Amino acid sequence: MSAHRNGPPPSLEQLEQVRDRTLRRLTHLRVHGPRRALRFINDVGLASLFATRGLNLPCLWQAVCGRRQPEFPHHSHYDPEVGLAWELKDQLPAEGKVFYAKLIRGKPTFVAWDVFPDMYRLFGPRHDYLRQYRDGLLSPVAKAILDALHRQRPRDTFELKLATNLARPGQRRVFDAAMAEVQQKLYVAMREVRYDPFTYVWDLIDARFPERVAAARRRRPAEAAEVVARRYFQAVIYASAQHLVSVLGDRSYLQPTLARLVRDGTIRSDTHITGLSGKWLILATAAGNASAATPRTPTDD
Repeated sequence: MSAHRNGPPPSLEQLEQVRDRTLRRLTHLRVHGPRRALRFINDVGLASLFATRGLNLPCLWQAVCGRRQPEFPHHSHYDPEVGLAWELKDQLPAEGKVFYAKLIRGKPTFVAWDVFPDMYRLFGPRHDYLRQYRDGLLSPVAKAILDALHRQRPRDTFELKLATNLARPGQRRVFDAAMAEVQQKLYVAMREVRYDPFTYVWDLIDARFPERVAAARRRRPAEAAEVVARRYFQAVIYASAQHLVSVLGDRSYLQPTLARLVRDGTIRSDTHITGLSGKWLILATAAGNASAATPRTPTDD
């Protein structure tokens, strides 16, 4: 797939200056409370909680810091920026303002509600969980967690451990892996956080959000992949093919989606970036005029 060639390739610094705005890495755009956090997530569509190497996503913690390359503190429990990111992670999903689960590459991920139907269509179950289990697509422990939540929902973490006979300390790793599995496959998500004592409360996604899930199931996968990819590039500006696969959930969506976005002029493929090796996928407006290419210009509210 060939790139459109219009003038010299953009430089890494030019593209990063655009990302400083879309990712809120500027002091006057930084997230300092729930209102701006919600606006940030709604603008970018998808965001991680913390920065993860190799995961090219908007990041709530970086947006809270309001700078390009914040250094994660050694004593994070006492850091006000880390603390605010954690607080927002608990508050926004509990209030139903965003969706939150360990989703993209199994990492904590925020999803704006307007993108949720498309993400559910790409990552969510295609069939009933019992059929998924019979087909070998769901682990026995994940099935046990879903059985427990179908008997009674919602349940906190300890209640789920008791219900699945996984309450002993030595079984924590098995239980945590299964919880990550049912989140990444969009069966289960955190409903709330309780602090006395501290625990998470879990619920079935299709039972808590039946209308949103019903709308998601009406989406065509190809349409969902295109919507997610378009929104993704508007936020991150440039990415590798593997980065895009991570947000689409399946490599089979990659080439058809790229073909559509290149054809309609949304992105340029196989493009060089001065200062980076290899070839990249770049938002076309940024590739053509990086200094003026902010597709969604945030305002200081």
